Amino acid sequence: MSDEQPEPTAPADRARSFGSVAEAYDRGRPTYPAEAVAWLAGGGAKVVLELGAGTGKLTRALVDQGHAVFATEPDEAMLEVLRERVPEVSAKVATAEDVPANDRSVDVVVVAQAFHWFDHEAALTEIARILKPGGHLALVWNSRDERIPWVRRMGDILGREDLDTSSAEHLVHSELFGFVEEASFKHWQEVNRETILDLARSRSSFATMAADEREERLGRLLAFYDDYGRGMDGMRIPYVARCYRAVVVDRDEPTTSGGDEPSQQGPVVSDGTDTDMLLIDFR
Repeated sequence: MSDEQPEPTAPADRARSFGSVAEAYDRGRPTYPAEAVAWLAGGGAKVVLELGAGTGKLTRALVDQGHAVFATEPDEAMLEVLRERVPEVSAKVATAEDVPANDRSVDVVVVAQAFHWFDHEAALTEIARILKPGGHLALVWNSRDERIPWVRRMGDILGREDLDTSSAEHLVHSELFGFVEEASFKHWQEVNRETILDLARSRSSFATMAADEREERLGRLLAFYDDYGRGMDGMRIPYVARCYRAVVVDRDEPTTSGGDEPSQQGPVVSDGTDTDMLLIDFR
């Protein structure tokens, strides 16, 4: 028997694993409380660009609160689900490091459950480029509340990647953004015997496991549910939506092209009320 241990799954492979479980992700992942969504956007109707939008969990909530939302997501399979769930949103396959939007064109950039996957230096530079003066970047992660003993036991099975919000430190230390505000919002997710399995399958750690290991872990999760769930009434998992936001630092005025007015490249920016103008160039 070989003493060699299997190579750990590379972060890039895990980042690309979600498309294979897009439907499970949409069924199993929690949404975001309305209070958190309002805090992320900062009040009032805004032009919002969501990066790493996934299947549209946050997108739907932003639209429902009256914002003009544009979504990008690097995985086409995830984006297909988003387009079904939030058909009124303009959505495009794109990465956070190469955003198809004009300079100074959006009020808010939001990122839910995805900032840790970014190339932070490149992404923060892009985000600063597309934010209007006074605009801000907002980040959010849903983390299970493991102060509760039975939730900690579930974390032993599911893993704890979602508890790690340390990548927000890249925003804290960025010279492109000002002071980082923080806020937390408690909420609950209702799951049943099927959707708790979707919650597990939607995790990158599960998606990249060997099949036999994944089935063993899912079996342990079902046994846990049978001990702690409420049968047909399901289970309520406590979460804390951990939120961060920071205003972009003012830059020099944009260059002009021989006149007094700033030059404009690409499509004209829309505030979401004019259907003939697009914020993002989808051509």
